[in-house]
Amino acid sequence: MSLYTQLQQRQAEGRPIRVGLIGAGKFGSMYLSQIPRTPGVHLAGIAHLSPANARANLARVGWEAARTGAASLDAALKAGSTHVGEDWQALVRHPQIDVIVECTGHPIAAVDHCLEAFAHGKHVVNVTVEADAFCGPLLARKAAEAGVIYSLAFGDQPALICDLVD
Repeated sequence: MSLYTQLQQRQAEGRPIRVGLIGAGKFGSMYLSQIPRTPGVHLAGIAHLSPANARANLARVGWEAARTGAASLDAALKAGSTHVGEDWQALVRHPQIDVIVECTGHPIAAVDHCLEAFAHGKHVVNVTVEADAFCGPLLARKAAEAGVIYSLAFGDQPALICDLVD
């Protein structure tokens, strides 16, 4: 069964993968542009240093403002919408978030975000490849110890190289 089929099944069953995104700049925007067309995924929250900039990027990639108006993560999860705020720790610690997508482009912050996510039982897709280049083996070990998945974003050069090696 393909990944797309599995996501369609999750959508049909009303149990989407609940995602938290940290960083809605250049790389985050590329991810954001795909979410509305991806079944079975609910982007519940976005943490960004400037929520106004995150909202501008959401609009730039075609999101309707009404989809991102949730006052809290709980409200977003209940309504199927998205909360935009500054507090990445609240996003990582929320018990209903399944996966964190790290897109800050800041290697030191990315390592902190990943480690905190692992500590709260969250799977991580890391788009900040510099953090993986610097600390990848440690991050992979910490994820394994926490019983979660740590992955690079597929489509990024390092992920493609790993796929070729595999």
